[in-house]
Amino acid sequence: MEENSGCWYWAGYWITWLLVFGGCWVYCISSYGFLIGVGVGWLPSSIAATVVSFFWPLILIGILWVFLKYG
Repeated sequence: MEENSGCWYWAGYWITWLLVFGGCWVYCISSYGFLIGVGVGWLPSSIAATVVSFFWPLILIGILWVFLKYG
């Protein structure tokens, strides 16, 4: 096998991590206000992004399925 065989998985992982982290952080800011959302919201956002990003292939399959079925 190639040395970079898992490169696509980790590229998708980091893209998903950034999107989920940004979305969760914006949600924390809008829910709890600017000071608490910016100051503490990064912690639950990073935990959620780390957990969800491991499943990015399943999320991609789900998005493609919805797009093909309803789009």
